Amino acid sequence: MTERLRVHVDPDKCQGHARCKALAPELFELDEFGNAHEAGDGTVPPGLEDKAWLAKSNCPEIAIDVIEE
Repeated sequence: MTERLRVHVDPDKCQGHARCKALAPELFELDEFGNAHEAGDGTVPPGLEDKAWLAKSNCPEIAIDVIEE
């Protein structure tokens, strides 16, 4: 069985660097202050798993979690 991934942005940690949005625009959205949050419910569509991990590893605030379900 294939694992499903979800991304989650901790709003208390995000400082608006927007690296996640630049690297994985399909997975993240920005609010009016430039802080990121997950698109939709955070489900990572098939084929975008690498982008989810890339966004997590490039977040300078360590605000992104990738959850394996």
